[in-house]
Amino acid sequence: MNEKQSSQTNLNEAQEQGRYIRKIRSFVKREGRLTKGQAAALERSWPTMGLKHEDGKLDLVEVFGRDADTIIEIGFGMGHSLVSMAAAAPEKNFIGIEVHRPGVGACLMEAEEQGVTNLRVFEHDAVEVLQDCIADNTLAGVQIFFPDPWHKKRHHKRRLVQPEFVEHLRGKLRVGGVLHLATDWENYAEHMLAVMQSAAKWENLSATNDYIPRPEERPLTKFEKRGERLGHGVWDLKFRRVD
Repeated sequence: MNEKQSSQTNLNEAQEQGRYIRKIRSFVKREGRLTKGQAAALERSWPTMGLKHEDGKLDLVEVFGRDADTIIEIGFGMGHSLVSMAAAAPEKNFIGIEVHRPGVGACLMEAEEQGVTNLRVFEHDAVEVLQDCIADNTLAGVQIFFPDPWHKKRHHKRRLVQPEFVEHLRGKLRVGGVLHLATDWENYAEHMLAVMQSAAKWENLSATNDYIPRPEERPLTKFEKRGERLGHGVWDLKFRRVD
């Protein structure tokens, strides 16, 4: 048996055993250089705010030292919105997941500057973190803001919001937990809406059964403000797990 056949056999066996397998990456690892400030923030704050995929399932009460609603943000970029949301809601716990190290460093640096303590971060693939580190029925919310739209049609399969992934997210949310999506690509917004409307056991929180106005808790980014001036749209969706 050659290497390719062996790999496919392992994949098939894993799927038969019900394990969630990531076949297509929804991101491209663009490492970039850490600034001195980002590197210093990582060194200072990672011991208290960093989470490691290899440590396995999290005990959220132990991680945060309290029992509180926990929100996960997938792909937080440089962390501006995530830190702002954590600062504005100190009664909640926030976990950010990002694959790009400079973004993790920038997030930690801003958290230090704002004195945010209710935030933890992973530097790892979100699918694997959710599968291996987050227990079922534990999250109050999941947010995915401005994920890579993979705008070319041949790349649409790489989009993060897909039926299988949405079902996986539903299992991590407790009943009543909310999935909040936002994008500035209309085609991706339509794709997200179609995926969510086809998914079972979700309630659309839009009064018009499609999109919602930007909620106050989601900060308006500089990029978004510039887009508004240029007439670009932004679409927010919120769906609640009902079962």
